[in-house]
Amino acid sequence: MTAPIFVDHPIAQDALTVLRDARTTGTDFRAALARIALLLAAAASVRLPLAPMPLATPLEAMHAPRLTGPLPCLVPVLRAGLGLLDGFLALMPGAPVAHFGAYRDHVTLETVEYSFAAPTDLAARAAIVLDPMLATGNTASAACTRLRTAGARAISVACVLAAPEGLARLAAAHPDVAVFAVAVDRGLDERGYIRPGLGDAGDRLFGTG
Repeated sequence: MTAPIFVDHPIAQDALTVLRDARTTGTDFRAALARIALLLAAAASVRLPLAPMPLATPLEAMHAPRLTGPLPCLVPVLRAGLGLLDGFLALMPGAPVAHFGAYRDHVTLETVEYSFAAPTDLAARAAIVLDPMLATGNTASAACTRLRTAGARAISVACVLAAPEGLARLAAAHPDVAVFAVAVDRGLDERGYIRPGLGDAGDRLFGTG
């Protein structure tokens, strides 16, 4: 199992506790997830390339660093991944957005894909899969496979919580994919839910279920 890159910022840890609390309202759940998304975005973008560019300040000319090359494509897994998207776009407003639609069969726990849309220049940029929960790892693996087929040159996964089983599954299928996570919980129950976890992120985010 590849070790995740932990986002252990105190604000992220505090927001995760809010997400875990069964008493947290939908409004507060969305706000806490948005705070975490900003910190995940900062961690996942820390190696974006920079190059010095000529610049005139109000006082004199200088060279200052600017981002170079295409920004990564953001790939929220529908629907819970949408809760992370705005935080990433806040830091990278020019990033294109793809969508990977999938659901987990509650009997087999396998991923069933129903939608995929991506920019035509995906081969020219990296991709970041956004999904609050990396549980069985099946959906994240399927998303990475689909992105590779579409030409993505480098892929990472940004999540809030991961389970050891999901990390192992993703590493077996895509050993070069980096995972950014706030925490890794103890494991999965018989339904494939992360324990202690935070429940169904999509249901709590959108008030369904």
